[in-house]
Amino acid sequence: MAVRRIVTNIRTTQVEAARSFYAEVLGLEVVMDHGWILTFAAPGMSATPQISVASAGGSGTPVPDISVEVDDLADVLARVRRAGLPVLYGPAREPWGVERFYVRDPFDRLVNIVAHRA
Repeated sequence: MAVRRIVTNIRTTQVEAARSFYAEVLGLEVVMDHGWILTFAAPGMSATPQISVASAGGSGTPVPDISVEVDDLADVLARVRRAGLPVLYGPAREPWGVERFYVRDPFDRLVNIVAHRA
């Protein structure tokens, strides 16, 4: 037996509200749309399934609901600002080798946008 994928499910009555944040701001593609559920995925990417369990968010921050790793933090930050979304933490260079910021999605989930430093 092998875990092939882990999917984050966010409960909402406003499924379409996800398009502006997850597709337009983060650049994900809709890979499944049944009207009552939308699934977004990064085009051409595959990743090892992961689950993080945390007692803190690091640097005195709350634990985020979702972490999204990106290749260009500045670009995503610019998209977030153009969308008029408040940045709740950062951008910050963390001592454990990442740059990141926090933003809320349309469903009030705290999203950690993160890029690993080279």
